[in-house]
Amino acid sequence: MHSTLELVLILLATAVGVVVLFRQLRMPALIGYLLVGILIGPHALGWAADDEQTRYLAEFGVVFLMFSVGLEFSLPRLGTMRKAVFGLGAAQVVATVALVLVLALSIGLDWRAGLVLGGTLAMSSTAILAKLLAERLELNSQHGRAIIGVLLFQDLAVVPFLILTPTLAQSPENLVGSLAYALLGSRR
Repeated sequence: MHSTLELVLILLATAVGVVVLFRQLRMPALIGYLLVGILIGPHALGWAADDEQTRYLAEFGVVFLMFSVGLEFSLPRLGTMRKAVFGLGAAQVVATVALVLVLALSIGLDWRAGLVLGGTLAMSSTAILAKLLAERLELNSQHGRAIIGVLLFQDLAVVPFLILTPTLAQSPENLVGSLAYALLGSRR
């Protein structure tokens, strides 16, 4: 059991070493950060226990990551990207959900399971991909803008999936009522 300060020092020292190694190998530093988290976590080396302190520190890390991603975007820039966000992004999410739904039905799964699996597989990590594009100086390239547009739509699409997914676990008799309650209750 380490104190929070010891845990932060272990994280920083390990991250610096791994990032230096990844830079030498010409690999993205973000992959190194992910590897550090996996290595020192409770299921590998066990340097960071699975306790309240570690979860609190992890939440801080996510907040800082989201803040750094948020610094990369502005509302005028999002306005210029609306075709990529609502066109390409919507097409990617709808196509992925539809494909997974068809595959799930073809192997005998319930349509609700296919919908949840499709929604899950349609999502990517905006924070990770935006950071990779920023490191490579590709955020303003044509493919970078397209990727960011898709990622932003995925971020918007998470909200309906989070609202609807728990209601899909209801029995078929209560499904319509539960869906209506979830949709109407979410507007408050």
